[in-house]
Amino acid sequence: MRDDVKGRQSIQAQDRVGYELSLIYRLKVMFAAFWSSRVRTKVLLIGPALIGVILLTAYATVLLNQWNAPFYDAIARRDLPGFFHQLKIFALIAGLLLLLNVIQAWFNQMTALYMREGLTRDLVDQWLQRKRALRLSASGLIGINPDQRLHEDARNLAESTTSLMIGLVQSTILLVSFIGVLWELSSGFVFHFGTHSFSIPGYMVWAAVFYAASASVLSQLVGRKLVRLNADRFSKEAELRFALMHANENMPAITVARGEENERLRINGDISGVLAVLRRLAMANVNLTWVSAGYGWLVVVIPIIVAAPAYFSGGLTFGQLMMSVGAFNQVNTALRWYVSNFGPIAEWRATLMRVTDFRQALTSMGDDHNLKEGIDYEKEASDTLTLDRVQIAAKIGEEIDQCGGFRVHETSVTIKAGEKVMINGDHSVNRRLLFLALSEIWPFGSGKIGLPSSGEMIFVPQSAYIPGGTLREVLAFPEPAGTYNNADVEAALGTAGLQHLIARLDTQARWDKLLDSDEQKAIGFARLLLVRPRWIVFDEVLEGMEPAWLVTMIKVLESMPESTMIYIGRSEAYVEALQPRILHLEPLLGRPEPVVVTKVPNSPAPAI
Repeated sequence: MRDDVKGRQSIQAQDRVGYELSLIYRLKVMFAAFWSSRVRTKVLLIGPALIGVILLTAYATVLLNQWNAPFYDAIARRDLPGFFHQLKIFALIAGLLLLLNVIQAWFNQMTALYMREGLTRDLVDQWLQRKRALRLSASGLIGINPDQRLHEDARNLAESTTSLMIGLVQSTILLVSFIGVLWELSSGFVFHFGTHSFSIPGYMVWAAVFYAASASVLSQLVGRKLVRLNADRFSKEAELRFALMHANENMPAITVARGEENERLRINGDISGVLAVLRRLAMANVNLTWVSAGYGWLVVVIPIIVAAPAYFSGGLTFGQLMMSVGAFNQVNTALRWYVSNFGPIAEWRATLMRVTDFRQALTSMGDDHNLKEGIDYEKEASDTLTLDRVQIAAKIGEEIDQCGGFRVHETSVTIKAGEKVMINGDHSVNRRLLFLALSEIWPFGSGKIGLPSSGEMIFVPQSAYIPGGTLREVLAFPEPAGTYNNADVEAALGTAGLQHLIARLDTQARWDKLLDSDEQKAIGFARLLLVRPRWIVFDEVLEGMEPAWLVTMIKVLESMPESTMIYIGRSEAYVEALQPRILHLEPLLGRPEPVVVTKVPNSPAPAI
């Protein structure tokens, strides 16, 4: 079998939560996903327009800052006409800024929408590649709660990426714009000490840089734990959400078993896990607040204190002082963007880690596991199915005979078209794994499986899948609803004992909740009547059915003599009705003698 790094990573990743990937690599992965998405053109069109609006906003903000000087000078001179004139100018500038803010808000929302669309569709497309979702669910912690990563994590990442990216661009543009203004204002700052006078080029700029840099360093030291804590929080929240959803969906079984108390303790344990992470996260955020809030309050007086020597020495007018304060605040705000957004950045990095780990697990899995050793699949030239020395491993990455593996007792088996077969086995054997192996989903083991070249195989699992939508869509799954004509659909429902549902064919409902387990299995048999496949593989689907339903399903099978049927399980009704050839599965350790099925005249039901 083929062997590559991705295949080994896929198997080895089952016992870990994520991958040790650098931030640069994660960004490259997400950029590649964005570049290949269908929303790329929309985002690239909005981007330049958004940057243009931000540039105009920065220019208007510079004009507003320059307006400070004549406005406050008019106040200092008690110049009433000048005061009203400056108010008119303010109205024009403020009106322009308001319009630009509204336009930018619309661009921001559309960018976030398109980013979420692209990311969510990409993740869903990767997740629902053939066989990937099922294999991921068996790949350990990385496969737990995929709905959380596809929904909440994708939404958070798209929205936070948009917000942080726009904020970074806006802060950079403001920084470039106001550093020049602040540098020019600093040229008038002359300090007098006794008989000596001197000036410091860019004095206010360096003061703003020092102030923001000290806040950044302290925030980095205090808040460095936030990334890991946020990742833990998202993971625990997903576990709690799954526990609640799982309990809700299985409440009838829980109630019948009087298991409410047990389930309450289990869910409370998940709640305690969430609360424990939230407590640590709350303390980390409180510690960060000491820095962010402290520097936030100091900025009220710091620029005045920094410019005070030049003002009191007569180097600045009151208007120029206020203009300097405004420019200092703008530069400080731009420089402190990282400080002010340290918490959101930590959350963004945690979400980025969860999404990229999920996507990496999917893409590294590929279309198969690329094992060193595994079952060898071949397409038969003739219309047959063959099993040659087939052994099935019960666990991924372990020796077959050490993990509860089993084999087909008959060393070489050929099943011809139209034949009826039943494969049973010891109670210690997980027969479902053979069902998955025949469907090429579980390639872990050894030997060779030859599948019919026709490809007309349908696999009927023990629990039928009932998708959302109308009953007609449920019957046609996975084909479109209009695949089969109405007469055939009604005939299939009638034969499968579902006549009472014919009038509700186009009713949209949660059919998985409205139909009981036997009715759901009957839906699967009705599909068989519509498709009429040449090969059908069953996974213990008849076990546990009510006698009346069992009789009906057997009649459905008897009405399809042309189909090859392979039944994996132990069904006396199937043996009685179809007289199948019996194959046997045995564990690799112990290997007891197989139980032989006999049919004695005038005897009770056969022993299986």
